[in-house]
Amino acid sequence: MAMALDESKTTDDVFNIDGFTYVVDKEFMAKASPIKVDFLSTGFKVDCAIDFTSGCSSCGTKGSCCS
Repeated sequence: MAMALDESKTTDDVFNIDGFTYVVDKEFMAKASPIKVDFLSTGFKVDCAIDFTSGCSSCGTKGSCCS
């Protein structure tokens, strides 16, 4: 999961927190909630309820689930 610049659409939830505006697709928000964004000295760290570790673990060896 990552962050990118985007304009809000009618299919998005918009959150204004500490001077930042976050735009999240409503369908994704329903799957990923809660979403946590932390500011680090090197940028932002984004965590959510989706477990990304259960997917492909063989991308470094060009496994079948990697494109």
